[in-house]
Amino acid sequence: MNTFGTIFRVQIFGESHGESVGVVVDGCPAGLSLTEADLQPDLERRKGGTQKGTTPRQEADYPHFKSGIFNGVTTGFPIMLYFDNNNTRSEDYAKQRSIPRPGHADWVAHQKFGGFEDYRGGGHFSARLTTGLVAAGAIAKKLLKGIDIRARVTEIGGESDPEAGLAKAIAAKDSVGGLVECRVTGVPVGLGEPYFDSLESCLAHILFAIPAVRGVEFGTGFAAARMLGSDHNDAIENTEGQTRTNHAGGIVGGISNGNELVFRLAIKPTSSTPKEQTSLNWETGEQETFSVKGRHDLCVALRAPVIVEAATALVLADFMLREQKIPRVVV
Repeated sequence: MNTFGTIFRVQIFGESHGESVGVVVDGCPAGLSLTEADLQPDLERRKGGTQKGTTPRQEADYPHFKSGIFNGVTTGFPIMLYFDNNNTRSEDYAKQRSIPRPGHADWVAHQKFGGFEDYRGGGHFSARLTTGLVAAGAIAKKLLKGIDIRARVTEIGGESDPEAGLAKAIAAKDSVGGLVECRVTGVPVGLGEPYFDSLESCLAHILFAIPAVRGVEFGTGFAAARMLGSDHNDAIENTEGQTRTNHAGGIVGGISNGNELVFRLAIKPTSSTPKEQTSLNWETGEQETFSVKGRHDLCVALRAPVIVEAATALVLADFMLREQKIPRVVV
């Protein structure tokens, strides 16, 4: 239920206000040089409190390796690492336990798990668990020689200028969403399978697992529905498969065609907003007006790019191992 991948497999664990969060990476080839320092740059990018509009909650996010590493090199066995949760304020959530927050998983979690779920900070549903995802992605990136993955925020609150988008949210005393674009160069031809294991199917699978993602499009995406076929088709120019345009976003028939991989994600506004809302109090059966307490992102999209890069790296590493384009022992 919390595992993704075929050969390069990741399993996330933990809760937002539990003792720790972390990840188990199975299938990583032996012989890969790997230390805590290799993970720190991406982990720093994921942190809150480092840029305007993000949550003031700050954790050290120092990765503690517990297995799979010997003398600074991967052994070929599962890599387990965790991150301590030290900066928590669980009382913010205990006070409104009986009022499920709109947009959050409070209600469905309560129904599915019979009230036994850890509700503090969203528990296992929290974006705090993307810490492990980012760490696993940093490992995958080290395996992807010659492949460059870069994601960036292109829009906040409907504005191409992030500052203007954040100002709009601050003025409204509310939260905003945004758009993130990811571009990948160096992807070899032939990754992916038709239908169920198509490259975009597997990418979409993990991208939609990132909290707050509401839409994913590849290449021209939804704009393709308004184009003529002759305009949308990408003319092949040479024996390397380079195309004159890239409306397909680097994937045709579920398989990478050697061109730049391009996709975009729509990120919803942060569900936790300071604006007053109404919800059902499941103890009284009555509607109540309340405001969400705690520390939250004004715009969760601001911290999404590194998570998107990590998710992309995990899929590409898995497919590269499937195609035996990465050796099982790295030398």
